[in-house]
Amino acid sequence: MFSKYALIGAVLLAAYAADTIPAGSDLTVHEWGTFTSVAGTDGAPVAWAALKTANDLPCFVNRLSAICVKCNATSLVRMETPVVYFYSKRPETVSVHVDLPSGVITEWYPKATGVPRDVTYGNNGKIDWNAVQLLPGAAPEYPKDSGPSHYYAARNTDSASLRVEEQQEKLLFYRGVMNAGVALGARLMADGKMQLRNTGWGAIPFAVVFENRGGRTGYRVVRDVGAPVTVELPELGTDVAELHRDLADALVSAGLYPKEAAAMVETWRDSWFEDGMRVFYILPRNVVDTVLPLRIAPAPSKTERVFVGRVEVLSPSMKESLRTALAAGDTETLKRCARFLEPFIEQMTGSVVLAPASRQFIEAARAERAHVTAPTCKDAAPAVVTEGQ
Repeated sequence: MFSKYALIGAVLLAAYAADTIPAGSDLTVHEWGTFTSVAGTDGAPVAWAALKTANDLPCFVNRLSAICVKCNATSLVRMETPVVYFYSKRPETVSVHVDLPSGVITEWYPKATGVPRDVTYGNNGKIDWNAVQLLPGAAPEYPKDSGPSHYYAARNTDSASLRVEEQQEKLLFYRGVMNAGVALGARLMADGKMQLRNTGWGAIPFAVVFENRGGRTGYRVVRDVGAPVTVELPELGTDVAELHRDLADALVSAGLYPKEAAAMVETWRDSWFEDGMRVFYILPRNVVDTVLPLRIAPAPSKTERVFVGRVEVLSPSMKESLRTALAAGDTETLKRCARFLEPFIEQMTGSVVLAPASRQFIEAARAERAHVTAPTCKDAAPAVVTEGQ
């Protein structure tokens, strides 16, 4: 039986025709990813435990294990799951170089070089894939772990398969943390509305104010955000599937192929739409190119880079729920805030009563954040999956 979210993903895929290589093009490159931040009371981004994320990656993904020594401080942005696709009519070999001047690359696949192993956080992170073989028309076996992961949905496109040495994939994958890339501030006003403030990189073509309160969802779309704009908070009661479709349409308008847009929405269908309030927006291209320069040789005939900014906002409802949970020692409610708990607590004005259980929970979370380590793989050799399975 299909789950609700699997059915939504199937509907998104069926809604679009197959992606095709543009006529007359030798090489086209597409990339998507997410920049996640947390808004403070003034709408500007605040530091948070961006490294402390759910272990949702397969065992075969490479991780910078030294990150816990050099990078256990908080940062402003979690760069989540950029993936790079290649569309080519013929086999060829390319090199790919990514710079992250204000941060560090923390995970990647396939194997790469140039990732600093002994880096001071925020000092010119980078990654290189020096010889990526593009294999259009091939149907190789891809690695796959037995457990669920956000990773695999990104493979559901018509892009060319690729190989780096003995490792085969459908895309180049990487993640990181950084202190730049926030193009939109989100501030809750005293009158109960939200102000969206463009930070000056250029007009933002599409933004969404979203809230999930105990399973009841609502959203409001704002387009062409240039000057500051004040938005009514969304009324709850909207089917989140409608937002999935609106987001996919916006991603296609920004430059992605339909299957890529559907893959992106499917990748983050649970995390993006979980309990809480947040703003999604499509970043201006110059933001992406400035904070995350990409170089490919030979140069593609066309490159599209479509990134979504995700801004977490402490809603009035969440604030009241947290205040009650902290006073009662309700650690189950605290767990639901996960990596956003501490920046949310810091924004709470007035007296905040901490039950002993709450205090212990917060202290344990801080200690765990200071010792971030790569997970141990249970299986020595991951399973493989053939394209189309």
